[in-house]
Amino acid sequence: MPLEVTRKEKENNNSIVHRFTRSVIQSGIIKESRSRRFFQRALSKTAKKRSALRRIRAKEEFNRKWKMGETK
Repeated sequence: MPLEVTRKEKENNNSIVHRFTRSVIQSGIIKESRSRRFFQRALSKTAKKRSALRRIRAKEEFNRKWKMGETK
């Protein structure tokens, strides 16, 4: 999806940059790149279960240590 802006006659650099940025924004390139920036794959069911069990065990361990006075 190449985007090209050609210089018009007697046009200064600031207006060329302004036209280019406006065309980039209108084309939706920035919006799409921001949405792809932090893309993460969907986890499998087993991975979700494993991470949930890990959280539960960690919470139980913390509560046990809290009751024993081993943590602040």
